[in-house]
Amino acid sequence: MDHIVLVGASAAGLTAADALRREGFTGKLTMVGEELRTPYDRPPLSKQVLAGDWEPHRSTLRQDTDLQRLRMDLRLGCRATGLDTAGRTVTLADGERLGYDGLIITTGLRPRRLPFGHDLAGVHVLRTLDEALTLRAQLLAGPRVVVIGAGFLGSEIAATTRSLGLDVALVDVEPTPLARQVGPGVGGLAGDMHRDHGVRLCMGRHVTGITGEDGRVTAVVLDDGTRLPADVVVVAIGSVPATAWLADSGIPLANGVLCDVTCRAAPRVYAAGDVANWPHPGAGRRVRLEQRANATQQAIAAAKNLLSGPAEAVPYAPVPFGWTDQYDTKIQTYGWCPSDATVEVVDGDPQARTFVALYKADGDRVVGALGWNSARALREYRSHISEDVAA
Repeated sequence: MDHIVLVGASAAGLTAADALRREGFTGKLTMVGEELRTPYDRPPLSKQVLAGDWEPHRSTLRQDTDLQRLRMDLRLGCRATGLDTAGRTVTLADGERLGYDGLIITTGLRPRRLPFGHDLAGVHVLRTLDEALTLRAQLLAGPRVVVIGAGFLGSEIAATTRSLGLDVALVDVEPTPLARQVGPGVGGLAGDMHRDHGVRLCMGRHVTGITGEDGRVTAVVLDDGTRLPADVVVVAIGSVPATAWLADSGIPLANGVLCDVTCRAAPRVYAAGDVANWPHPGAGRRVRLEQRANATQQAIAAAKNLLSGPAEAVPYAPVPFGWTDQYDTKIQTYGWCPSDATVEVVDGDPQARTFVALYKADGDRVVGALGWNSARALREYRSHISEDVAA
């Protein structure tokens, strides 16, 4: 194998490049990235960067000297527009065709948008560092903020903006924040946390409109007629895999790049990170994980399996791990935390905001664990969950 192409200058893409070199690949390595910035970390964008606690450069994953050690042709500000798996070429926006012997897709996600309102000044999505910096600049004027979507990202944005002393409303169709991610029970505690910090919660409500005046947002309209005055609106209603460039490639697509259990999507084509959808042996179903830890782990697995070939490839079966930081609270999850699971507190006290809870499905089968300000106690349950999920 002489030339490997990585499409996506992301944390997953950079980790894959590292792994390829560590595994002894000495051939040509090309990374294609749509943004002009070198690979950076996304979790700090909604927290440290948005709050102004970090200068933008602190989110950069590798310094220039470290990138040079990878001996990589880094194509920034360069968008992939097509893939020919038969001819083993990636087409770029400028018409260039990159030939490859191996390809790893790490293009990640694109924010989902509302069907209205995004033409108004003051309405934002948050996925890139530049979007975070643009939003940060507008927050300095002390605006009234409405965050639409109370998943991990929206909840973090609400916590960060409220910590800046701003007037903040958080809207979601679910009955509590984080309901889809950790269930309504723990989600109810998350809602109490936001209320305690002065966030106005509008749960179980649909957004029916965003109004503006002179091209700038003025309010968010809810389905019960409520009008939330807003100078800044952040839409955080989820994301979709960035796979449009693969539409005519023959690569199977359905909620991401459909891979086999080894992250292989086609001969000599692998995928990793937020964009990869694969059959998890422990979960017994296809999954696509939008977690920072998975981006690293899956990129390493994809790189190793690409180099070893299908005959020696190893199934990828991680125990998912995720976290969110909001105010002075860290919520961590191991395994799966389905919203319909039975939740049992096994350590600490939810009222004291320090506890560990186990998530049980199919009777007493433990499929996940959650720690609320309990990182040390949560670690005690990790090996147990690993065995159970893999069963």
